[in-house]
Amino acid sequence: MKRLAPLALVVLAVSVGAAGAGRALAQAPTETLPLGPAPAETAAQMQDAVTISAQVFGPRVDDAYGAYQRGYFLTALALALPRAEQGDRYAQTLIAEIYQRGDGIGRDPAKAAKWYELASRAGDPIAIFSLAMLYQNGDGVEKDRKKAATLMKQAADAGYNPARYNLGLLHIEGLYMPPDMVEAARLIGAAAAAGLPEAQYDYAGLLTEGAGTAPDPEGAAEYYRKAAEAGLVAAEIDYATVLFLGKGVPQDKPAAARWYERAAESGNPVAQNRYAKLLAAGEGVPVDIEAAAMWRALAQRQGLTDPRLDKLLAAIDKDALSRAEERARFWPSPPPTKVAANGPSPSPSP
Repeated sequence: MKRLAPLALVVLAVSVGAAGAGRALAQAPTETLPLGPAPAETAAQMQDAVTISAQVFGPRVDDAYGAYQRGYFLTALALALPRAEQGDRYAQTLIAEIYQRGDGIGRDPAKAAKWYELASRAGDPIAIFSLAMLYQNGDGVEKDRKKAATLMKQAADAGYNPARYNLGLLHIEGLYMPPDMVEAARLIGAAAAAGLPEAQYDYAGLLTEGAGTAPDPEGAAEYYRKAAEAGLVAAEIDYATVLFLGKGVPQDKPAAARWYERAAESGNPVAQNRYAKLLAAGEGVPVDIEAAAMWRALAQRQGLTDPRLDKLLAAIDKDALSRAEERARFWPSPPPTKVAANGPSPSPSP
């Protein structure tokens, strides 16, 4: 069976430098879990899903996975159940994902945990990782961070990169894994090299600080760039700062301004504040006092104040300030067109 994309990565609550006992199931893998029958879609829908699967993914690709990818979740569940009950670990993981996400049915993390457990026994690394996250968060199972750490290491040892990253964070935290910055950097670096954006961002921080690895400003800048291009807002801000200061890369203030603007448009107050300062000072962008005041207002709305920026904008005239605050009030949409104060124009005389 072809693999489904794993659940969105849920990272452990551990910051990295400047970057920022469940009961085992009694059932054997071939036994049917008491989950009840899968809700049925119509025969036409099921056949449609199978046909689309063959057309899009080819005839050799698993029908259940193809149905899942096309959004026919109940069909995927119905197709996967017989194989899962016969011990197919990939089908078991697919069913677990459906229950965990609540795709087409009510979300049920307890049922998801049972299916992840079966697939984990068969050695599926995605299932092992996902089960670890359930124990980490106490989602559908009793919270057990020690068991979560054990499972995380098992998935990491199997080469699953999100597990490598999270295991690295556990080594930094040093509670349920031995504190070991060198091993943390090795694991996070491996996940970063494999293309995991969260790992790329945190590994850039480790390279910047020389934490667990030799300092490498050029390598840090490159990983900040990759994580920024993947859409991590924190990475967009740090990459902008690297470009503005010229740390590990040639200084490029216009490029820095563009990355700050991108992060500001996502609603990040730090980026909004920094982009406002560039606009007010004309650093990397033309001076635009009114736009700077708008971004300042947006950052202040989220509780971020900056006396230095206030000084840069001290000379703004009242009309420009009023327009800036009006733009901030309606952002990200433009302010509506104002109706003339005297009302509608009179009808022309006959």
